[in-house]
Amino acid sequence: MSNFSDQIRASLSLIRRLKHKFGAPAVTRSFTTAEGHRPTIVHKRSLDILHDPWFNRGTAFSMTERDRLDLRGLLPPNVMSSEQQIERFMVDLKRLEVQARDGPSDPNALAKWRILNRLHDRNETMYHKVLIANIEEYAPIVYTPTVGLVCQNYSGLFRRPRGMYFSAEDCGEMMSMVYNWPADQVDMIVVTDGSRILGLGDLGVQGIGIAIGKLDLYVAAAGINPQRVLPVMIDVGTNNEKLLKDPLYLGLQQHRLDGDEYLSVIDEFMEAVFTRWPNVIVQFEDFQSKWAFKLLQRYRNTYRMFNDDVQGTAGVAIAGLLGAVRAQGRPMIDFPKQKIVVAGAGSAGIGVLNAARKTMARMLGNTETAFDSATRQFWVVDAEGLITEARENVDPEALPFTRKVKEIERQGLREGASLEEVVKQVKPDVLLGLSAVGGLFSKEVLEALKSSTSTRPAIFAMSNPTKNAECTPEEAFSIVGENIIFASGSPFMDVDLGMHGGTFVIFLF
Repeated sequence: MSNFSDQIRASLSLIRRLKHKFGAPAVTRSFTTAEGHRPTIVHKRSLDILHDPWFNRGTAFSMTERDRLDLRGLLPPNVMSSEQQIERFMVDLKRLEVQARDGPSDPNALAKWRILNRLHDRNETMYHKVLIANIEEYAPIVYTPTVGLVCQNYSGLFRRPRGMYFSAEDCGEMMSMVYNWPADQVDMIVVTDGSRILGLGDLGVQGIGIAIGKLDLYVAAAGINPQRVLPVMIDVGTNNEKLLKDPLYLGLQQHRLDGDEYLSVIDEFMEAVFTRWPNVIVQFEDFQSKWAFKLLQRYRNTYRMFNDDVQGTAGVAIAGLLGAVRAQGRPMIDFPKQKIVVAGAGSAGIGVLNAARKTMARMLGNTETAFDSATRQFWVVDAEGLITEARENVDPEALPFTRKVKEIERQGLREGASLEEVVKQVKPDVLLGLSAVGGLFSKEVLEALKSSTSTRPAIFAMSNPTKNAECTPEEAFSIVGENIIFASGSPFMDVDLGMHGGTFVIFLF
């Protein structure tokens, strides 16, 4: 009998070795792709599967799967459903939130991010299930406002690589580098150079956190296959002196490339990714204004790409502005009559201005006269005040929105007039902030808005993260009054969506 048992064990051992040599059975993922629920062939077994977050299901592997994949004995014997796993994780999450802090200065939101990131590192399927089931609670953790804090501290938080890094030192190698990524098909790439992360400025290689967070939202909210997304950092250096002197900084410790040297790096990257994945969509995220428009114009007619700050923010803002017209009780055709004061003339601000002007012009007939009429509905204020034709060295993208000197003089304004002065004289229907200056809508500015000709003025404090918002909902309704419309780029945790007294609150992510 013992010889027979020995023969059985030897046979099973031989079968396992042969399966290991010639490939493992297919493992099915629970995400729907364009082709439907197709199995993914995994040439891994045993601990290699448990260490791969793409395919690891932990205690949810059935006994049959454990036998087929050589996992028996490597996991506790109790097979748990994915629902039981999530329930156990959520109990631990609530318990560990406080314990995960790095001391009293580590916010609770960052503690939550740490715990979720550990789950992401070991079990992507469960991570995305948790995110999908709790999107309202965790979207502000994996993306703005918490992602700003993550990016600022990314060198210290880094544990496991996610995404790809292309640097100025990789010139001439990028075409081969793209084949280091294991996925043969990529549908979506979010790329940043870290030069203008949210409203936090140049964070260098640490800006990869913004690309990771944005793609997590795309998977959870849009249903994109997580195996077909790729966060990318293009490291061309940093002009952040603090990072240049930080011995723990993970990126190139050199000043940023500029001019043709910078363009050659981006050109090589674009050629490489579209050579391997010709149908991919590339989203440019948080590039500084000086490059955002140039790169968009350079690639938009050649590659399938867009700039989220110029085009994405604009699309969301237009939806909010049109919604504000309706919330004011006015017909949609009145949108071209809205007087809009815009604080901020960076890539996001100009992108919103262009989109709003185009929308107004279409409503007015889409003629040259319609565009001229639409342009006169905007007053743009930057760090130097109201922008007029008298201003020297105006950014070319902002030129169409400069006000005529004689026209503003009749309004009691001048070149460089302050935001408070402009709001007081224009009496706008909408005060729109994309300045990245927290608290810019001061008490004086909000007091001036009380004289708005609209019975329900709209305040759009859209700068990210939350600490850079031009004002809070509480400040807005306590000063201007409750009968206002308030919109922000990041959610304020202590404000309920919908009606807050008489204030209509919109969060524009």
